[in-house]
Amino acid sequence: MTCRTSTPQSLNLESLSKMERKSQGSLKLVPSSLIGEKDILQQQEVQQGLDSSREDRPLGLDSGALPTEALSAAADSEPLTPQTEDPPGVDRAPAGMRGDPLDHCRSSNEIAEPLQSPILWHCPDGSFVKRIMVQGQGLDKPKGGSLCQVLVSGLPPGVGLPEGWTELTVGSGPWRDSLWGEVLEKCLETMCSGEQAELLLPGGAEPPALVTLASFTMGKDSWELSVKEKEELASEERARGTELFRAGNPEAAARCYSRALRLLMTLPPPGPPDRTILHANLAACQLQLGQPTLAAQSCDRVLERDPRHVKALYRRGVARAAFGELDGAAADLRMVLEVEPGNRAAREELGRVVIRGREQDAGLARGLRKMFG
Repeated sequence: MTCRTSTPQSLNLESLSKMERKSQGSLKLVPSSLIGEKDILQQQEVQQGLDSSREDRPLGLDSGALPTEALSAAADSEPLTPQTEDPPGVDRAPAGMRGDPLDHCRSSNEIAEPLQSPILWHCPDGSFVKRIMVQGQGLDKPKGGSLCQVLVSGLPPGVGLPEGWTELTVGSGPWRDSLWGEVLEKCLETMCSGEQAELLLPGGAEPPALVTLASFTMGKDSWELSVKEKEELASEERARGTELFRAGNPEAAARCYSRALRLLMTLPPPGPPDRTILHANLAACQLQLGQPTLAAQSCDRVLERDPRHVKALYRRGVARAAFGELDGAAADLRMVLEVEPGNRAAREELGRVVIRGREQDAGLARGLRKMFG
């Protein structure tokens, strides 16, 4: 009986040969009896390199093994030279934006593509609807002070916003004065880098605008601002609102006063005295815009803190008269004359209110006579 012994080298070769047969790759290995241990290890390294190359390839491509000739050619190939000139019909980016502004939000293996089914997002305050065409990257969104690289197209003429690539700062600049500017700012605060969306106003009266947010710098939420920062921003909004009101634009002025109030309302009570002035100024805008109910509410906020505030009393009297609360209007106007007996505007308005009240009483009396006569 012949006894066959196995050397350590033959045992290693046999075990390696079994491991090679268990591998799932498509590479054929030479039998272990024809090569040495060093050759087998080299084959395993090649096999592992092919497997890892399959894992690194982007989804949607064929995941089969690449021939070694293709691998070597890819390794030796030179990178493509980037295009240096803008193709016809493409807007140039503003100064400081080199190359494609969307490059920063795209990885080498992932390029943003339009969604097959756009996502509708409704702003909670009902001011706009956003139809997301291309989803952005990451979770961060612009905040107050963020400098945004934006591409805007399809805006109606005369809205005060530039089309094409532009830089907009959230919370600052005259671009926010128009209705479209205010809505665009709210929309930007909901977008991520690389996002593209259609912006629609409620009712569908205006065609949608296309907005692309390429990038933005980090800003601060209102709760991250210090008391001093909030007061400074509110003061800027107030000054801008007064400028717009004097220029005959009460709608834009009202937006400035409202933004300033939102900043100051987050401060601990009683808050700065500017709140009283802002509410009184907002009431003046609302009267000019034909919103007497809102104007009366704004005056209420002022009179809660200062019951003898002349401008708030006068404006609430005018607002009450506009929606038919003549007794309340007369009471407010008489209070104005108690504080300022020489207030001509209040005296004239009170006279009109008294005449309307008499006419109203006379009409009511005629109706009663007809009913019971």
